[in-house]
Parts: sequence; structure tokens; C-alpha cells
Amino acid sequence: MMEKILFLLSSNSFIRVLLIAVTLDTLLGVLRAIKEHKFNSCVGIDGAIRKAAMLFSVCLLMATDVIMHINVLFMVPETYIKVLGISKLGICELFCLLFILYELVSILKNMTLCGLPVPSGVKKWIQKFLEDMTEELPEEKSNYELNTEARTEGE
Repeated sequence: MMEKILFLLSSNSFIRVLLIAVTLDTLLGVLRAIKEHKFNSCVGIDGAIRKAAMLFSVCLLMATDVIMHINVLFMVPETYIKVLGISKLGICELFCLLFILYELVSILKNMTLCGLPVPSGVKKWIQKFLEDMTEELPEEKSNYELNTEARTEGE
């Protein structure tokens, strides 16, 4: 049974996409920390533990799917099933989709905060999300600070 679980983990496209998203988010998080000069080992360790726990839970959910033969495709409309081209959607894949969405939001947030190109509509949504839900937006400089900087540069 362990061989079957390992085979399913290694051949599952949802898990592959999740691994790519986790890797990309980690790289962008490191780039953001370097850019902001806020490289903090505590934050890095917390993130690593969170990502390791996410991947470990995916492995446990795959084992659960193998043991219980869970398939939640009955909740998905037939047209989407045809477009996706899948025949099974277990709890593992369902949680992979949720984790991928979580990672995509984090990737877009890191891209926005790094100053990388992000479509304007998505950028506005991310900035509003950051304003409402976090304290991660860089502080905007006041007009006084901008004028002071302009005067000192001109001297």
C-alpha cells in the first residue's frame, strides 16, 4: 500500500502544481525580504514550517484517499469535469486546489511588494486585500517627506 501512495504522490498533477507554487512563493518571499532588507530567520522558519505542514497534510490526505476511496467529483458540474479531463477528485486533490489558491495569493502579494509586473486589476485587488487584512503594505511617504527628499537631492 505504501508503494501505491508514493506512486500516486509522485504522479499527481495537482501535487506537482502545488510544489511549483510553494517553490515560487518561497523564492519570491526571499527576494522580497532581500529587497526590503528585512531578512528574518524567525519569519523564514515559520514559513518553512507552515509549508512543510501543508505538504505533509497532502501526503496524509493521499493516504486517506487510498484507504477510503474518496471521490468528490459528484459535486462538480459535468462540463468542468470534461474541461479538466479528470476522473477522480479526492480529498487530497481538493485540498491541493485550496493550497494552490492560497499560494497564488501569496505569490501575487510578493510580486506586488517586490515591484514586479502584475496586471493592474489584480494589483488593485491585492493592494486592497493587503490594506484590509494585513499590515504588509509599505508605508507611503507623506508629501512633506517627499518635498524634503526633493530639496536634499537638489542641494
